[in-house]
Amino acid sequence: MTMAMTPADTARHLRQMIAALEAERQALAALDLEALVAATQEKHALCTTLAPVPHLPDDADCRALAESARALNEINRRVRNLLAAQVAARIDGLAGQARPYSTSRAA
Repeated sequence: MTMAMTPADTARHLRQMIAALEAERQALAALDLEALVAATQEKHALCTTLAPVPHLPDDADCRALAESARALNEINRRVRNLLAAQVAARIDGLAGQARPYSTSRAA
């Protein structure tokens, strides 16, 4: 039988998630594959830890931490997409299929 996670536990795990997201952003900026893999593994472990929490506690600290984590994750997603778009554009250029840079995807 597992005990329910307390608001303090949830906040601690959210702080760890923020740290992992910040490490991911630094790894993306440095194009450091080992650090990126480590940050991804940490995020996955924390998601698994937080999975049993059905919703955030009615706690301003937890809500603020969750919002910070959400915002950092969104920034990192945009950076990953930008890097992927740059690689795709370079590959297209090498293949003689140069296209103007675009952030939209074909449907």
